[in-house]
Amino acid sequence: MDRIIRPSRRGFLKTTALAGAALTTPSFFVRNAWAQDANFCNAPTGDTVTLGFNVPQTGPYAEEGKDELRAYQLAVKHLNGEGDGGMLTTMQPTTLKGDGILGKKVAYVTGDTQTKSDAARASAKRMIEKDGAIIITGGSSSGVAVAVQSLCQEMGVVFMAGLTHSNDTTGKDKRRYGFRHFFNAYQSGQALGSVVAEAYGKERRAYHLTADYTWGWTQEESIKNATEAQGWDTVQAVRTPLGAGDFSQYLTPVLNSGADVLILNHYGGDMVNSLTQAVQFGMRDKQVNGKQFEIVVPLFSELMAQGAGSAVAGIFGTANFSWMSDNPGAQAFAKSFGQEYGRPPSQAAHTCYVQTLLYADAVNRAGTFYPVEVIKALEGFEFDGMGNGPTLYRAADHQCMKECYVVQGNPNATSDFDLLPIYKTVGRDQTDYDPSIFGGELGPYEVAGCAA
Repeated sequence: MDRIIRPSRRGFLKTTALAGAALTTPSFFVRNAWAQDANFCNAPTGDTVTLGFNVPQTGPYAEEGKDELRAYQLAVKHLNGEGDGGMLTTMQPTTLKGDGILGKKVAYVTGDTQTKSDAARASAKRMIEKDGAIIITGGSSSGVAVAVQSLCQEMGVVFMAGLTHSNDTTGKDKRRYGFRHFFNAYQSGQALGSVVAEAYGKERRAYHLTADYTWGWTQEESIKNATEAQGWDTVQAVRTPLGAGDFSQYLTPVLNSGADVLILNHYGGDMVNSLTQAVQFGMRDKQVNGKQFEIVVPLFSELMAQGAGSAVAGIFGTANFSWMSDNPGAQAFAKSFGQEYGRPPSQAAHTCYVQTLLYADAVNRAGTFYPVEVIKALEGFEFDGMGNGPTLYRAADHQCMKECYVVQGNPNATSDFDLLPIYKTVGRDQTDYDPSIFGGELGPYEVAGCAA
């Protein structure tokens, strides 16, 4: 016989009280519902979501900006289910199925950073306030990245950085709302120091020409530390203005300095000009201190190599990505990009494409566009199939930890597309570091936002 259990009056009151509480509990206590209902900046209400692509369309890094924009447009096509899917087919794990982001069709607006911090902030602010951008992503300058991610922290908008290499971006200037997929100057130094010491010997005297802003400063410091650890001396380090154009006044003193290596901490059009002029000065034909004079470019790119042409032959540098890698993700992206644009993707294009997919996937995993939940989905996320092997979005500083490449200018290039073959793949364990060494604080999750 079944036993009938009658609830006690006390137990009945307790049970009904809980039931009543459940009936009257506001929806923001239900998992994820609170986030959906939150009044955050540009919460999507229709069937589309708008992304803000902020890239240099003018200025010394304009070539990188053009390639970034190509990559963003390709990412949008793939997210919306058009084309061959690119890295949606190789990313692991992933929630991306070509049906947009959380079922919403992806649209975008663009802005021109001009490679200037003030212009980049104004452009980002316009896309947030007038165009309804849910995120800002892009940039090819660390000065721009630091400025824009600070704005995004204030406005409560996620910033997925494009090409930024300064240690400061995820160091002393890191922000909770900012994320960087690209590697940094410290990692370039760790990857390159032993390679150039092995190639050129440990008794070398280096002269630095350095772009005078946050990226150049930390690049110079990182490569100095790495080469001096190998036994090199630093003769002098000279700062040059961004967009100088003519570097002859800075190159003339180099050969009278006693240095036998010139390290060019320049990027984009500046690097093309300084390297080309150094070669025209006959530096690579000189013998100094009984040694062949050498030039090193710590941060190289395919677009720079195309600009400098044969001047890059034999020169070492580092890169975040190579379309020539046999990584399945790299090959999938190179194929999609090549079919779309008739050329292989640059590292600037790669990192912007990946950042877009990582944001979209984080939103899907979070189940909401609410930035705080998206940030938490990105922090500590581990993934593969995106062109750099197993990768961690480190929670402590929002820096991606992954493999990178030492590249060397090809003296036997057959086209503009094989100028920088991989010399060495450098594993993630070889460039890892304690995130606290560069200081800074991420800041709060909850901010006043664009309504402030």
